[in-house]
Amino acid sequence: MKEQRLLRIRELVSQQEIETQEELVRALEESGFAVTQATISRDIKELQLIKVVGTNGRYKYAIPVMASSVTLDALRRRLADVFISQARAQNLVVIKVLPGNANAIGSMIDTMNHSGLLGTIAGDDTILLVCQDEDAAIRLLDTLIPQADRRPTE
Repeated sequence: MKEQRLLRIRELVSQQEIETQEELVRALEESGFAVTQATISRDIKELQLIKVVGTNGRYKYAIPVMASSVTLDALRRRLADVFISQARAQNLVVIKVLPGNANAIGSMIDTMNHSGLLGTIAGDDTILLVCQDEDAAIRLLDTLIPQADRRPTE
């Protein structure tokens, strides 16, 4: 049942402009699936759905398109497209991006397996990178965002 529901969610977000979890619940119910918003929230996380701008200019759910192996150049290009600001506090790095992009960027950063990076937490527009120490945080920030491209947090 769960695998069928996940498959149907993939189909729905690929074929329709689903903007909210409520819309996704309704579309699934119309397809014969009895679901709750909490279930949909977990499914969205498991499928790693992201929000992208739809044809109407509003954000909609989408399936992330990522290569199986992420290169540093690809990560830098993707990050440059959505980057807003960055800040560092000792061993913590916070990166702000356009809404709906943090999860995909965070996943790409995780794929890079950067030495000194202990973990990544991504929300809608914010990525928290936890490094083992301050030097590792500085190296990671230098790797991800060259000094010339940085915009400080306001």
